[in-house]
Amino acid sequence: MNQKNLRVLSGSSNRPLAEAICKQLGLEISRMTLRRFSDGEVRVKIEESMRGMDAFIIQSTSAPVNEHVMELLIILDALRRASVERCTVVMPYYGYARQDKKVKPREPITARLVADLLTLAGANRILALDLHADQIQGFFNIPVDHLYGSPLIGDYLRSREIRGDQVVVVSPDEGGVKRAQSLAQQLDSGLAIIHKRRPEPNRSEVVSVVGEVVGRTCILVDDIIDTGGSIVGAAEALRQRGAARILVVATHGVLSGPAVHRLDTSLSIEQIIITDTIQHPRAELTGKFQTLSVSGLLGEAIRRIHLGESVSELFDPYL
Repeated sequence: MNQKNLRVLSGSSNRPLAEAICKQLGLEISRMTLRRFSDGEVRVKIEESMRGMDAFIIQSTSAPVNEHVMELLIILDALRRASVERCTVVMPYYGYARQDKKVKPREPITARLVADLLTLAGANRILALDLHADQIQGFFNIPVDHLYGSPLIGDYLRSREIRGDQVVVVSPDEGGVKRAQSLAQQLDSGLAIIHKRRPEPNRSEVVSVVGEVVGRTCILVDDIIDTGGSIVGAAEALRQRGAARILVVATHGVLSGPAVHRLDTSLSIEQIIITDTIQHPRAELTGKFQTLSVSGLLGEAIRRIHLGESVSELFDPYL
């Protein structure tokens, strides 16, 4: 691959993932000073020429979310002023995505706000993984390459012989049915849907389960696990309805507040499978967690974008 004008930069949100991606590409992360002034303001200085380069910034807007969003905007501005040819923002996890529409009066649409900020700061292209809602792609007036984590998760489950008619993929809500259908198709398994209501953010109540779960291995699939309350409640509902085993899979392990303890101590959940889109110190996660790396997927997508090749062909075998 012609790497002469390819540059990869990393913010501070997930440096290990950026290093793994660069290893896939056979590159070093571009040198950049990223510090804080004494009052907390972000200081950025790119330490090598970016004139005419095809630059990729790897930054998950995970906690602390505001810090990482601002950091990304400042890096973008620095690249634009350094006469970069093209700047692609690689967002393994897109923060502020859960407010993608107005549900009640006088609410913001933060997913659109972040999209506007990135574009205004100088992004020419976005590479994202498992956006919370597909319509977020339409918030941008620049190209968006949207990758999916379900093939990676599906391959892992098949390698453990978790597939077939004794397996049921369960969507924890109506909004995740498409995601659950995709994984069920890969595993040649059944599909179930949990109907629940949300009286307030980060709190949900299971109303009913549609689908056959008695005596089956149930795979609860979601895009995000935040505090873990909803997914633990869903797992307990499946256990009460006769599920034999319950595994939880999600692309983005936000795992805020009591999430790790809540998931680890749940008697209903056998294993939690997440990816490394969000960095967690190994000491935080227990043996109940399995982390899959998205570095290979993102590295190949970067290579294809740089060379002008199709990104969607990555998922042809799964369609």
